[in-house]
Amino acid sequence: MIEVTRLGGKVFYVNPHLIEYIETNPDTTLIMLSGKRLVVQEDYQSVFDRIVDYRKLIGAFRNEE
Repeated sequence: MIEVTRLGGKVFYVNPHLIEYIETNPDTTLIMLSGKRLVVQEDYQSVFDRIVDYRKLIGAFRNEE
């Protein structure tokens, strides 16, 4: 799970495997596989880096080489 912050300041955790894509217009919006949209304070690069760190932590990249 990765930590993100809603615009109101509430911190929550998202399973990055359920993110379909990310929009930046200008707020960063995570569009989930379910269709739910989550607007977060973090910029795209921060979310991307957290996803990469999480996948390294669980060893996901070993299976993708």
